[in-house]
Amino acid sequence: MTATPSAAELSELTQFAEELADLSGKTILPHFRERIAVHNKLGDAGFDPVTEADRAAEDVIRARVRERYPAHGVMGEEHGAERGSSPLTWVIDPIDGTRAFMCGMAQWGTLIALNDGQRPVIGVLDQPYTRERWVASAGRSSFRDGQGRQVALKTRPCPSLSAAVMSTTSPVGYFSDAEQAAFWALSAQARLTRFGGDCYAYGLLAMGFIDLIVESSLQPWDVQALIPIVENAGGVMTTWAGGSAQNGGRVVACGDAALHAAVLEALGAVR
Repeated sequence: MTATPSAAELSELTQFAEELADLSGKTILPHFRERIAVHNKLGDAGFDPVTEADRAAEDVIRARVRERYPAHGVMGEEHGAERGSSPLTWVIDPIDGTRAFMCGMAQWGTLIALNDGQRPVIGVLDQPYTRERWVASAGRSSFRDGQGRQVALKTRPCPSLSAAVMSTTSPVGYFSDAEQAAFWALSAQARLTRFGGDCYAYGLLAMGFIDLIVESSLQPWDVQALIPIVENAGGVMTTWAGGSAQNGGRVVACGDAALHAAVLEALGAVR
């Protein structure tokens, strides 16, 4: 079941998504570059950090959604999924890039998406420390910088891997052996490869500074806000097999459709 919002409803819901970003930013910033406790959700099985800032930000977002739109569902990294009576669901990652956050680096952000039951139709990537915000809605993606200047976004042409700037959050840890081998094979052909961007890299791809992002082991809250940001700017974001990326897993994002087709062909053999 879907509930595609009308143009007027979409405008209202986009404003609300930005309100949620404002609330989360006010909650998160007092903790950034402070000595706060970091908890490991995986225990001895690995390292998946969470901080009080992550949990508190998701709490305020959920509380505001329940207050304003009690029929809507919410899915978030820290507290799971709450189904609503409406097919509209907010998909949130309070701090995407917790590792960067705990290290005092600015390559993190709050991700807020609205899914209409079929696909994400609104996406917000907010970096409250730098006061940068990416917003996607109604077929458009825009960026607002720390001085309040706003521009429409457009990915850049880059049909050739040899000319591409490539990125992934980490070349280890998230990839299986076969996935890592495929990544390094692509990296060897790219002009430049950079690491550690988390969600911030997707914002830069939508702005035309990065051409290709290849990742794996992602969750729905890692990607749903980013899909409309990338696609509305003219990019392509799918699974490695070319399907919908909204459920996470293996994800590839490209600013140029021709580059995307070439990368999918290279990744198609990975099992």
